[in-house]
Amino acid sequence: MEENNAIGGKYTERLARFLLIMAVLVVLYFVAGYFKNVLIYIAVAGVVSLIARPIMAQLRRVRIRKKSAPDALLAVFSILFIFALLAAVISGVVPVVRHLVTEVSKIGSTTSMGTISDSLKNLNQFLITTFNLEYGFKIETVVIDYLKSAMNINIFGSFIGSVASAVTSLAIGIFSVVFISFFFIKDDHLLSKIIAAIAPDRLELKVTGALGDVEKLLSRYFIGLIVEMTIVGLIDFIGLFLVARLDFSSALGIAFIAGLLNIIPYVGPWIGAAFGTVLGVTLKFCSAGAIGLNVGFWMFIAVLLCVFVAAQLVDNYLLQPWIYSTSVKASPLEIFIVMLMAGKIGGIGGMLVAIPAYTVLRVFAATLFPDVKFIRRLTGSGTIQHN
Repeated sequence: MEENNAIGGKYTERLARFLLIMAVLVVLYFVAGYFKNVLIYIAVAGVVSLIARPIMAQLRRVRIRKKSAPDALLAVFSILFIFALLAAVISGVVPVVRHLVTEVSKIGSTTSMGTISDSLKNLNQFLITTFNLEYGFKIETVVIDYLKSAMNINIFGSFIGSVASAVTSLAIGIFSVVFISFFFIKDDHLLSKIIAAIAPDRLELKVTGALGDVEKLLSRYFIGLIVEMTIVGLIDFIGLFLVARLDFSSALGIAFIAGLLNIIPYVGPWIGAAFGTVLGVTLKFCSAGAIGLNVGFWMFIAVLLCVFVAAQLVDNYLLQPWIYSTSVKASPLEIFIVMLMAGKIGGIGGMLVAIPAYTVLRVFAATLFPDVKFIRRLTGSGTIQHN
């Protein structure tokens, strides 16, 4: 009887502990939802601090009379350097993208009638016959009308007006990110100390070590991601400008959009290639001036696709393996499955945060549960080794 009571008491204690943990998780979920903006500020500040880590390390090596500057001053310089680069990119690209939007907006629905190739006429006839469309249907008209509605300058004007009405919230967000980033950059281990402080005493050393590994890996990942987008955009620009013979502003604008979309794993490059091809074809065959390589409709599409495919081959076989091997240290199949699951759960947003989140989970799993067979096989060893 006493043995049964002891067993019953043990199960009751486990149930009470489980219910307590679930209650804490539910409370944390609602608290996180209520303070979502604050958590976003902290997350963005964390990314900024990870990007600034190499800059801070280089600045600490600079010595005047065998003394380095205070960390607070170096943190300010690091933040100013990042924002100066961001401002330079924005100030250089925005006019180019605006020019591209203006060119598309100027295109009239009848402009392409005199310049359209026989191949496009045959395509229209094929679509009319196959899908029983109205006689006179023109796919170029549909595409142009859609682009004009999607990229109309008026839309950008209303968007700017909406942003102006929310300038206070934006200012608060920027100030919060900069303020939090300053302390994260100034003290490399501040976030680790905060998280380790709430960890159980018996796990504090392991948690601290895992957090250090996570910071190194994510710093490499985000910097590698910036390099990846830059190189892909540069290859696209060279191909569009020198091979497809688009004008400088149009080539730079399309390349920037394609490189920016490359941040979305797997589907982003395809979206960028499709969007860039449609824009390139529209600018060549539907604008008043002579733009692009002097070839037929289908050949020009083939040239544009070759440019984007070449950029993606470099990305897939050189850039991505380098980025993943120095961050997640996972196989391509493993990453692909994680992406599919993240996309199912959170869509595009889920795919954007999938690799950083998986990096964190992988490092902590390998550190805290090295004896679990599945985790040991997944990570390759009991702990994740770094160069």
